[in-house]
Amino acid sequence: METDCNRHASPTINPQARPDFFIVGAPKCGTTAMSAYLARHPEIFMARKEMHFFGSDLHFAANFYRRAKREYLAEFGGWNGQRRIGEASVWYLLSKTAAAEIKAFNPNSRIIVMLRDPVEVLHSLYHQFRSDGNENLSTFQSALANQDDRRAGRHIARRTYFRQGLIYDEVAGYTEQIRRYFEVFGRERVHVVIYDDFKAETEVAFARVLDFLEVDSTKIGNSFNIINENKSVKSRFLQAVMCDPLVRGTAIAMRSWLPRPAFNALQNLESLLATLNVSPAKRSRLDPDLDARLKREFAPEVERLSELLDRDLTHWTRETEPVASPVCQKELTDS
Repeated sequence: METDCNRHASPTINPQARPDFFIVGAPKCGTTAMSAYLARHPEIFMARKEMHFFGSDLHFAANFYRRAKREYLAEFGGWNGQRRIGEASVWYLLSKTAAAEIKAFNPNSRIIVMLRDPVEVLHSLYHQFRSDGNENLSTFQSALANQDDRRAGRHIARRTYFRQGLIYDEVAGYTEQIRRYFEVFGRERVHVVIYDDFKAETEVAFARVLDFLEVDSTKIGNSFNIINENKSVKSRFLQAVMCDPLVRGTAIAMRSWLPRPAFNALQNLESLLATLNVSPAKRSRLDPDLDARLKREFAPEVERLSELLDRDLTHWTRETEPVASPVCQKELTDS
């Protein structure tokens, strides 16, 4: 029997507020910035990022809040008649089932994919995982060296919330990932954004996305600020507490009896604490020998991707002479 408390917590669903486009990944490719820029457009409603409702083959730990269908649909309750409704969850691209599940949910969905040099992505992703508790190995080299052990369930930290993300070479297997979306939705409903373009000509790349979504591409705005730059953790103790599975699992369990506004406030408090506990930081430079090795390893994958997209991306894996790094370099988007 449903308790009064559960009835009070039950979200209100607007049957018309269902997402019709999805930013599906990849991680560290500018998805946070793209989502934020789209949310500013008057014809677009963007829901909370990284809900990961789709992708039944994605296995998150109990310390990751994954919504049931009613709670997922309730995230679009702020919709106010905008032409497009979207959400962004970067692991949908890695998932082997998310494309078909999204198609079943809304056959007319449009898909946005964002891609970046795989070596840069994995190096950046490792540092993100170090800052949010998903990664416990102290060097990028050791994380790469232990991928086979992690496939077997070894070297997994107590605070790890997404083991599949620690198999780094699979994260950057773009060709098969994109082919799945092409096969499910057709190429005309999948728009691929290359990070190089987004960084170099943000306004142009963004306007193309708006055209793809069939909203007014003249309403771009003029603020393309830096979003989700590389960070360092201020307090490891606070991070450990916030990422602890028991603490997070308890907070998530409270969702079933807390009124929705109270649970949203709890989520917002968590986001605020996480924001206050980090500061911008220059990411350590990738070892040149490791960089060269990874470029060689990913070269065949990038060649396949170039053929699939009919665009030469082999500069991503072309070995170059090392150059001196600037004292401080900021990315426009996810670093």
